[in-house]
Amino acid sequence: MKNKFWYLVLVLFGFANSFIAQTKVSGIVYDNANQPVPFANIVFKDSNIGTMSNEDGRFYIESPNTYNAIIVTSVGYSDRVVVLPKTINYNFKVIVNSAENLKEVTIYTGKTSKKDNPALDILRKIWERKRKNGLSQFDYYQMEKYEKVEFDMNTIDSAFMKRKFFKGMEFIFNHVDTSRVTGKTYLPIFINESLYDVYGNNKISKVKEKLKANKNSGFSDNQQILAFVNDLYSDYDIYSNHLTFFDKSFTSPLSKTGIDVYNYVLRDSAFVDKKWCYNILFYPRRKNELTFKGDFWVSDTTFAIKKINMAVTKSANINWVKDIYIEQEFEVQNDSIFLLTRDYMMSDFALNKKEASKGMYGKRTTLYQNHQFNIEKPNSLYKDQVNFIDNDVYNKSEAYWTQNRFENLNKDEKGIYKMLDTLQTVKKFQRLYDLVSILGSGYIQFGNFDYGPIFSTFGYNQVEGIRMRVGGRTYFGPNDVWRLQGYTAYGFDDDKFKYGVSGKWMVDKKKRVILSAGNRRDVEQIGASLTSTNDVLGRSFASSSLFNTSSNGKLTNINLTNVAVEIEPVKNLIFQTGFSYRTLESASTVFSLDYYIDASQTTTKSEVKQSEVGFQIEFTPNRKTVGYGVERREVDSPFSRFFVNYNHGFKGMLDSDFDYDKLQLYYKQPIIIGPLGRTDIILEVGKTFGQIPLGLMNVIPGNQSYFTIENTFSNLNFYEFVTDQYATIQWNHNFGGRLFGRIPFMRKLNWREIIGVRTVYGSISDENKTINASGLTYVAPETGYWEYSAGIGNIFKVFRIDFTWRGNYLDTPDAQKFSIKGSFGFYF
Repeated sequence: MKNKFWYLVLVLFGFANSFIAQTKVSGIVYDNANQPVPFANIVFKDSNIGTMSNEDGRFYIESPNTYNAIIVTSVGYSDRVVVLPKTINYNFKVIVNSAENLKEVTIYTGKTSKKDNPALDILRKIWERKRKNGLSQFDYYQMEKYEKVEFDMNTIDSAFMKRKFFKGMEFIFNHVDTSRVTGKTYLPIFINESLYDVYGNNKISKVKEKLKANKNSGFSDNQQILAFVNDLYSDYDIYSNHLTFFDKSFTSPLSKTGIDVYNYVLRDSAFVDKKWCYNILFYPRRKNELTFKGDFWVSDTTFAIKKINMAVTKSANINWVKDIYIEQEFEVQNDSIFLLTRDYMMSDFALNKKEASKGMYGKRTTLYQNHQFNIEKPNSLYKDQVNFIDNDVYNKSEAYWTQNRFENLNKDEKGIYKMLDTLQTVKKFQRLYDLVSILGSGYIQFGNFDYGPIFSTFGYNQVEGIRMRVGGRTYFGPNDVWRLQGYTAYGFDDDKFKYGVSGKWMVDKKKRVILSAGNRRDVEQIGASLTSTNDVLGRSFASSSLFNTSSNGKLTNINLTNVAVEIEPVKNLIFQTGFSYRTLESASTVFSLDYYIDASQTTTKSEVKQSEVGFQIEFTPNRKTVGYGVERREVDSPFSRFFVNYNHGFKGMLDSDFDYDKLQLYYKQPIIIGPLGRTDIILEVGKTFGQIPLGLMNVIPGNQSYFTIENTFSNLNFYEFVTDQYATIQWNHNFGGRLFGRIPFMRKLNWREIIGVRTVYGSISDENKTINASGLTYVAPETGYWEYSAGIGNIFKVFRIDFTWRGNYLDTPDAQKFSIKGSFGFYF
């Protein structure tokens, strides 16, 4: 659904013009040399309503009140009062003069000093008191929360509205409005409202949000859209050292490391809601870093934030997002406690960061009220439910919303519900929405049947040659309790049909007890990954990649049947057990799975028949999922994964050939290191106890494609290393442009640096070497194999290239000492 939503965003960029505010001003601030002045402060005269120019000197400010002048100030320049000739003024050119003899005010030019700066003295007071302000003062708290999320197409002009594409949909432009933040026209296309009861327990550091009402503007799959929005706009604490938006870690202006990345200026002091407060401006010391510009008002006694406004700088290394704007307001309770009462965030999604580019606003408004403190609730309240959905939450009446909204919708927001209901009856829009759905999901819907995935239609390998695949699944909705799916494929070179079919049924929704079964007959690249499962339809990319660095005939005919049951007794903790039966046989004349069946090594067998009983445990703390059906989607946010797999092979059962025990462990830990980027550590270990042939060995996964594949070794060929016990560790780090951003001629490229190291140790027992009749000489990385890589990501925003060097085993026949691989992806 996430991809589906973003395809909709990219396809529908655009739109319009209307007026609400009484005074509007936009323009550019220049100096005497006609150069733009970044981060200048602009306020309406005799008011506290202000904004800050961006890195290009551009600004926009508006107010529902009437003002006749603005004041422009900037460090190193004289203040400038500009008279407004009318209430609506666009494209103003404001020139400020360099400061000369300002004896009463200390001016900080360029980078502000870290010494004798009163703003930094106040900032240190904020650090000292930040744990003594707000909800952290109480053991328990509870409150009500209202959240409104809106998506709007922006930068609309008359020429755009007259395009033939919109014929029959002209009525949508009756809802065009103007942003109070940017001054651009926009057209609302989606709105979602939610009401929550929020409970917090600071003793156990737990927060529980209970959704009690939800309403949106008519799109289907509203639960998935809601989950996507929650992932897009996750909660944050302005006092934290780093704030995460769009998987990027921004340095907070209130961070203890802020003095290294921000300039701070004490601009003013005044009463705000009867509290004397200081006003401090902040802006970045360097370009291309994940920082903000803006200002905040802070109490002179408690040093708690009363109000903060901030915007991400235009040069920040983030894709598809032109602007991020944040406002927070805090209310004083009991004369000293400051509580967040209003949180507003607006993002401008666009294909590029040009001023005139069309895009889409994503806006979230969150309001809090009715705070109560130190009312203890049982710890069971904070326990996450495994699989709970209350459909009544999504069916509240309009009378309920009128009574319970924290603030009324404006006339345009009220019209969104009716407009989108009407829009969905327009056939042209329906066709567009269907197209976006296909691109996002990979399936074409025909009633309650989905054809696909369409991206797997064509493939290639040395055995099958060109491969064509068709398949589908049942689909009654995102929360189906059962699902059937299957496929058939044909290889033009081997002239054979293959197939796979599986079914799943969730018999207990509360604990997610799922029964599954399936069968697959196909050609597969065994050893494409170390940690294996018995997923019937889990065929690897390596089995039919269209493009490879070298030919590969080491493919296997597999006939796999599997039955399993799984349960999730605790959120994100899954137990599964099952029985599988498989036959394995070489699919190629240049490859063999043969093994000896007698001690004298005179008789061989080419087919492996094996029955197994397996038990798996998977634990994924902090994982977020979408949907409540038998299949769920994972929200794209970092989470740890711990996986244990145990299998026992039975000799003689259904004519099986071997008796063994196999134990495997997989662990992945993502770590976000503030502004230094993100690290991923992956550990895999495994051992097989008992005698087994090549077909049941642990093959160290190579990568003979032109594409980067996780958990593989880029410079290894398939079957280059074979083991029955192994241990591997991978470390990858993405600096997110931190280093390239310091190089002047590379800043505008917004490239991102990636480095990594992968190593594996493995061995193979003498008894397993004894039965090998495959013709393949077993080689295990007994001294440890390793390779290291460096890559560049975010090339043209979607492409990544990795350069990998082989660290040892350089004299192995056909050893690949260096490789270049690429990948495509949609990342912020």
